[in-house]
Amino acid sequence: MTLYPAFLKLSGLPVVVVGGGTVAASKLDGLLAAGARITVIAPQANASVRERGDAQRVTVVEREFRASDLDGARWVVAAATPAVNREVAVAAAERGLFVNAVDDPDSATAYLGAVVRRGDVEIAISTGGIAPALAGLLREALEAVLPENLERWIEVATSARADWKRARVPIAERRPLLLRALDRIYAAPTGRT
Repeated sequence: MTLYPAFLKLSGLPVVVVGGGTVAASKLDGLLAAGARITVIAPQANASVRERGDAQRVTVVEREFRASDLDGARWVVAAATPAVNREVAVAAAERGLFVNAVDDPDSATAYLGAVVRRGDVEIAISTGGIAPALAGLLREALEAVLPENLERWIEVATSARADWKRARVPIAERRPLLLRALDRIYAAPTGRT
């Protein structure tokens, strides 16, 4: 199966997480970092989920999942039992929503990859939900080979892009120019890391 990779802007948007255990809790940090407004639905939420409470844009509702819980949601994470994940998948499909069913590829319409983050650079690796441990190993390998000063690369690329847009440099010509600009980071004595 071929997947279409995408990054989502979730800032201020409603996200529903179904499940209140360790796996559900592990999804909250990334959603909070993205600025999502999260509602957790679970018959019983663990302490890690409950302690996040309303102060961190997390509302915890301790009861069984209802299809109507997805009304108005923009993104759905199913981190419950396989039977509940299937219910969530059906309710999400009825509403035209993608659902990330954690460790349940049959109920998922979206898969989260292993992510490498260095400042504003994010690299996601996916195996289509069939080998998440491999995605994790690949993430570790990438972290080992990526330069530590990747944030400096972003600064150079952002500045250069603004210059090229002002000068109307065609997009096709920008990549070689960017490579030369990045090379100058390492050529300059003050740019060494």
